Amino acid sequence: MSDWNASHIPGQHGRVAVVTGANSGLGLVTATELARHGAHVVMAVRDTVAAERAAETIRRSAPRAEIEVRELDLASLASVHAFAKDLAAAFPAIDLLVNNAGVVLLGPARTTADGFELQLGTNMLGHFALTGLLLGSLGRAEAARVVSLSSITHKNAHLDFDDLMSRRDFNASRAYGRSKLATTVFGLELDRRLRAAGSPVVSVVAHPGLSRSNLTPRAWEYRPRIGRIFARLGLLVTQSPERGALPQLFAVTAPGVRGGQFFGPARLWETRGPVVEVRPSAEAADPSVGRRLWTAAQALTGVAYL
Repeated sequence: MSDWNASHIPGQHGRVAVVTGANSGLGLVTATELARHGAHVVMAVRDTVAAERAAETIRRSAPRAEIEVRELDLASLASVHAFAKDLAAAFPAIDLLVNNAGVVLLGPARTTADGFELQLGTNMLGHFALTGLLLGSLGRAEAARVVSLSSITHKNAHLDFDDLMSRRDFNASRAYGRSKLATTVFGLELDRRLRAAGSPVVSVVAHPGLSRSNLTPRAWEYRPRIGRIFARLGLLVTQSPERGALPQLFAVTAPGVRGGQFFGPARLWETRGPVVEVRPSAEAADPSVGRRLWTAAQALTGVAYL
């Protein structure tokens, strides 16, 4: 596994892959590699114009790539429902779901269309609802996988079930860490429930270490001068999106991956390096936390499954 890279991805011909947030960064790399290796890729994005440009770039580099763009705003449950309904009608069986999209907020508190704290609502609750709504189509595939994108920030986070929306004493970076902890808890609890139900679908978690994307510059937009400084500093300490996407590409394509595994970089406290299996935090791996978050997510989204 230590030398694994995108050239080791097995052929994905005949498989349907859905990648959220696929128009830039890690999502674009993931969509590109899956398309190059034969999958029919659905780029599930909020910005369809940017995604169409990205899709055209992929087609130029891989003329036989099967790729399409569909609108999805994970910060709106109405959009999630509409996307899932149309997608399930178009593809009765879905092989791969990469819950990649995310938002980092370093400014004042913001909420989704449904009143959720923006980071938790987008990064975890939107994907929770999407996965549930697509579970029937995933179950009809031969060996479906769901990959949830975590972050090393989850290891220092704690879920406050009395204030999941961080309305008391809002701190943006803390709320982001909580959203990624919730995402990790979701991916692991999903695996437990799939196995208990006897489902063939596999749930896996991955994180990219410290990797360059457009999320951090956008997060600093509300403070332009210092934001430019931090964005430039980030270029010095982060690895490329191509490198950062390897853990999720491994999770979604490598033979022998088991449900409940967690993949990330090997070196410098999991910030960079080759893909290895890593450990989630104790809170993320706690089944009681998983059950409690699952119950809360079902109540908040209105999407109940497993």
